[in-house]
Amino acid sequence: MRPNLTYMSGHWKAEQIPLLTGRRFLITGANSGIGFYAALKLARKNAELILACRDLRKGEEALAWLREEAPGARAEVAVLDLASLVSVKEFASRELERQRPLHVLINNAGVMAVPKRTLTADGFEMQFGTNVLGHFALTGLLWPALERAAGEGAPPRVVTIASIAHKRGRVDLDNLQGERSYSPMRAYQQSKLANLMLALEMGRRLQRKGSPILSVAAHPGVASTALFRTEERSSLAKGLRSAIGQVIRMVLNDEPEGALPTLYAATCPDVVNGGYYGPQQMNEMRGDVVGPAKIAPHALDEALAARLWERCSQLTGVDFV
Repeated sequence: MRPNLTYMSGHWKAEQIPLLTGRRFLITGANSGIGFYAALKLARKNAELILACRDLRKGEEALAWLREEAPGARAEVAVLDLASLVSVKEFASRELERQRPLHVLINNAGVMAVPKRTLTADGFEMQFGTNVLGHFALTGLLWPALERAAGEGAPPRVVTIASIAHKRGRVDLDNLQGERSYSPMRAYQQSKLANLMLALEMGRRLQRKGSPILSVAAHPGVASTALFRTEERSSLAKGLRSAIGQVIRMVLNDEPEGALPTLYAATCPDVVNGGYYGPQQMNEMRGDVVGPAKIAPHALDEALAARLWERCSQLTGVDFV
């Protein structure tokens, strides 16, 4: 059963987003969950959308649903597999050939707590390779399109979706790929901490360079999303995850509410370079009040962040900022 698309309660509301005519947004993982609901709200504000999805069929189904809910939506589907650097490079090349500005890149897609250590097409641990390296490469390769958007109204933005899970994460530069030891949740926590640290490091680099582009991060709190439903798992594990998702939807955030921090980071004129935003209630786990989120002290390690950035650049072959 599809959730109620009209429900978004509270203080800062998506309805406050100004008209976005002429502004292009690219959202990874936009075929479901927070990515889809963010796309829906942006479509209703006349944004031009690229729904970047790994599965073309699921992407087309999401686009059809989007157009049902937002008639006249200016949106398209593009195939992008963040677990393959070849796919990322091919996608970016096609996008740059269009010579169009990209006003907002929302790095939303992700995988969570893969049960067994699994590798991407390039031999990276799946969570680090998808959540971190795939988005790092995508951002760097699309940088010319973001720069092309500078001077066209609001500053271009890169929005990185992190998680409160970063607070329990540790970045181990000697075990980024889980070769020495692998824990599904520790690998996820590391990937989300890395996402946040790289977003903050990007912000510092942009500031030093005097670039108009903003690096902004956000987290949804604890929301019931596709991460709780679609992983390849045993029947028992899938059933347990589904049950957990139902409880989260009732007690904490559903998908539309979980999309609010993403929309805030992507559109609110009050956000700042290097800002991190999320829900403000129940220890940042839920709520329709969006504001500055708490950053764990170890996520503010600038020396480690710089080394992580260089390692990501080496692993992907992408260098930017």
